[in-house]
Amino acid sequence: MKRTVIGAAAVAALSLAGVSAHAGCADPRTANQQSVSPMVTPQILQSLLGDGGSNGRWAAAGIVGTWHVSYTVEGSPFAEAFIQWHSDGTEWENINLPVLNGNICVGSWEPVGARRVSRNHIGWLYMDGALSGYFTETETDEVALDGLSYSGTNVQKIYDTAGTLQMQVTGTSKATRIMP
Repeated sequence: MKRTVIGAAAVAALSLAGVSAHAGCADPRTANQQSVSPMVTPQILQSLLGDGGSNGRWAAAGIVGTWHVSYTVEGSPFAEAFIQWHSDGTEWENINLPVLNGNICVGSWEPVGARRVSRNHIGWLYMDGALSGYFTETETDEVALDGLSYSGTNVQKIYDTAGTLQMQVTGTSKATRIMP
């Protein structure tokens, strides 16, 4: 009985801590809407854009939240993801790629204009559950004035476990906000 309780407590603690056996994200070599209401009110827009929004306050306020994103790579549909952009300049993504190849990745972002953000994203890559390398993605996105969508372009670089660049591809992102 004591072992069962300890085992259950360990499972609960690990699940609450967000531990993942396969942390990774999107390897473009393995390529395979919902209704929302405004989150950014007119009053918030006016206060943020009072200076023309040039300091990036609008971009920072506009991107924070949860999004449903569709990606293309080299012009072809690639994958979809859920991304959470956090007010502290970090972001987290869960993409609809096989778990054994890696489907979780993290990054950081910063405002780079009135409605634009720049993201630096990284994740581990796996082949059939074995670590095969990692990728980096740099992306620039522009948030729509209503705060309900964004779109952008990105560059992904794929590296092997020794850190040698194996491939570079370009792509796009289109996202819609998921409301709480």
